[in-house]
Amino acid sequence: MPVDIMSKMRGVDGFSALWKRRTSIAFPNGTRCHALSLPDLVQAKKTQRDKDWPMIRRLLKVHYFENSKRPTRAHVEFWLRELRTPQLLVEVASEHPRVCGRLLSKRPLLNFARTGSLTELQRALQTEEATEREIDQRYWLPLRQELERLRSAHRAVRHGGTLDHGKRDS
Repeated sequence: MPVDIMSKMRGVDGFSALWKRRTSIAFPNGTRCHALSLPDLVQAKKTQRDKDWPMIRRLLKVHYFENSKRPTRAHVEFWLRELRTPQLLVEVASEHPRVCGRLLSKRPLLNFARTGSLTELQRALQTEEATEREIDQRYWLPLRQELERLRSAHRAVRHGGTLDHGKRDS
């Protein structure tokens, strides 16, 4: 099973808050595994990487279909804040119009879900994703630059040279 270990993530709380909201999985042999809660995982997956967005969509669809028969208020709010599937957003918005109305200021595209405007909703979801990707790119750029400087310095030292403003001297 692949495991991601990260010391820092954009857009999520610190470790202690994440730990309080964690999901625990018990395996048949008695072993327990702790993981991010679904809302925290969805937030952590809002990156510039192409593979993360279909995963967010799938995770949310599964959660919706597992809980849609008897949803809690927290479920409904989570779906309205995060669902990526236009048809499901329209369904939740029509079944929970008051909650949807309350969340409009936080996620304006819900207005398209309320009116059942699938084409506009799809466009708004694409714009929302593009915005998140751009924010993620800007967040990581200085960290990537710093990492490249460290790698370059390490290569220079390993090969017996010194580093002068990113250039190797022999």
